[in-house]
Amino acid sequence: MSALPPTNDDSAIWDIWLSQFRLPVLNVNVEVGTFKALSEAALTVNELAAQLGVDSRALAMHLAALCSMGLLEKRLGRWRATHLARTWLHPDGTGYWGHFTSQIDLNQTLRARLLESLRTGKRPGEGGTASGDVTSRPAEWERGTMSQQAAEGIARFMHAHSQAPALGAAAQSVFGELSSLMDVGCGSGVYGIEIARAHPRLKVVLMDLKEMATEAQKYVERAGVGRQVSTVGVNMFTQEWPRGHDGHFFANVFHDWSDQTCRVLARKSLEALPSGGRIFLNEILMDDDYTGPFPAAAFSLMMLLGTLGKQYSLAEYREILGDAGFVDVQAVRTGGGYYSLVSARKP
Repeated sequence: MSALPPTNDDSAIWDIWLSQFRLPVLNVNVEVGTFKALSEAALTVNELAAQLGVDSRALAMHLAALCSMGLLEKRLGRWRATHLARTWLHPDGTGYWGHFTSQIDLNQTLRARLLESLRTGKRPGEGGTASGDVTSRPAEWERGTMSQQAAEGIARFMHAHSQAPALGAAAQSVFGELSSLMDVGCGSGVYGIEIARAHPRLKVVLMDLKEMATEAQKYVERAGVGRQVSTVGVNMFTQEWPRGHDGHFFANVFHDWSDQTCRVLARKSLEALPSGGRIFLNEILMDDDYTGPFPAAAFSLMMLLGTLGKQYSLAEYREILGDAGFVDVQAVRTGGGYYSLVSARKP
């Protein structure tokens, strides 16, 4: 039998992939004392970070994952261990499982990387430990330049896990209200290509670093959408953005960057859009209280290990986009696996 074409729901594959974080994140927090501390007192993130001697930003990501696993709860801004954790993960408890879980964990590499980033708040290798892991190096897009070989690899990687959410995003009728959309940080161009296919009257420009734009052009040609979709090589931080588009689309871009850098991108988008123009962010969202869900929390841990960012909540995006000058910030689940489309308008 032949292979089937992609659908807009690949959440089962995401569940398999992200499940690798469950045991390592549990063991790391057993090791640093999270469950013991939160069994004895309800603490804020900053209070707990100070007590454990770890980075508060990284700790917040760990706590979200543990909460979504049913091990912690958050009330009125304070974290506490659940009955489950107090029974089985308190080191002084007669039911303590820690001696078993620490020995049975075969993913020691991920566990070591999570522990290092929790303690330092930096990617493995950047906090003083020579991990030698690929995630300890700055991503090519952070440097603003890359080899064509690296661009080819990034395009393949991003395309593989973006096909379902691209179909989900493309199905949104709002894109039919636009005349021209620029896909910023387009990678392989999978999102812009699918949006163009779903909305034949829409012109789409795929914008990325020149090496990535060259790779995206190959995907455009394979898809046969060259009359509707074009590419342009631009460094989104150091060069002027093309004008004349009434929509900007970002997929898995903001989650690569810090809150401060996301604000820079939002302002640059606002400046380049006309009045009434729209910005779109296709991301897996954290809950507004930052307690899960697990797919977003685990993906955020991946961002902690390999990028400067994290998975943001709609509340955080509302603040980032609102401070830049956008209005009408909202989000809708697209049916593209776990993804949501955040949108806002320039007054």
